[in-house]
Amino acid sequence: MGIKELVSAPRSPWQNGYVERVIGSIRRDCLDHVIAFGENHLREILKEYVEYYNTSRTHLGLEGDCPETRNVEPEGRVYAVPWLGGLHHTYRRHAG
Repeated sequence: MGIKELVSAPRSPWQNGYVERVIGSIRRDCLDHVIAFGENHLREILKEYVEYYNTSRTHLGLEGDCPETRNVEPEGRVYAVPWLGGLHHTYRRHAG
């Protein structure tokens, strides 16, 4: 695959901008707004956020799409699908 390890200096987060960007997004979009009641609860929150991040959250670098491309729903009544207890929402269409 041609993947090579790149070692960064300890305590130098500026050396890996991609990781810092995603960690910042997780903090700003999720962890700054919820309280985790233990490790298992935190894992559940992060698991749901990762699903939201990959299937519903728009990304400027992907021209407003998600890592997992969605189908266009041109017709139907719009309804909200809550994520993370209503912290974020996805909007879908229901035919009929």
